[in-house]
Amino acid sequence: MKILEIVGTNAPKSYNRTLLAYMQKRYGSANKEISLLEINNIPLFNEAFFTQERPAVVQDLYDQVDTADGLIISTPEYDHAITAALKSVMEWLSCEKELMLQKPVMLVGTSLGVQGTSRAQDNLRQILNSPGLAAKVMAGNEFLLGLGKQKFNEKGQLIDQGTIAFLDECFDQFLELTQAN
Repeated sequence: MKILEIVGTNAPKSYNRTLLAYMQKRYGSANKEISLLEINNIPLFNEAFFTQERPAVVQDLYDQVDTADGLIISTPEYDHAITAALKSVMEWLSCEKELMLQKPVMLVGTSLGVQGTSRAQDNLRQILNSPGLAAKVMAGNEFLLGLGKQKFNEKGQLIDQGTIAFLDECFDQFLELTQAN
């Protein structure tokens, strides 16, 4: 099984990247290849690119999403929404017909505040449900990690056992969704 993790920010330091790296180490195995995709080099979406040659980094995005059995997208929350960089990636993905159609997606996120990324995840869920994407977004088991700075140790490991147990439960549900697809 191939799982692609998408870091939903182009910021150089992010607890969302830390969360995905933790998940990659915890859940990756011989039968579960988990790779991490950075979006910081993907250009801002512009329709003019369709009259030109597609940027290689966008083609790489398409190829990685296409070959993945499922996606895990980690989003920070900026002003109650996803980042502009992640929105642009979603716009790129919506232009490749049926690339995301019924692709299993797990949403996760962490923030410095107490609410986690609840509004950003709602925003992203709405985008992923749009006709251009039509992904199969995992319902329930939303992983919203508030106070992210306090939840990781200096090695990038989650330190709260209840949080780890809930993440394990969410990931197991994601695997069931992906295998059923």
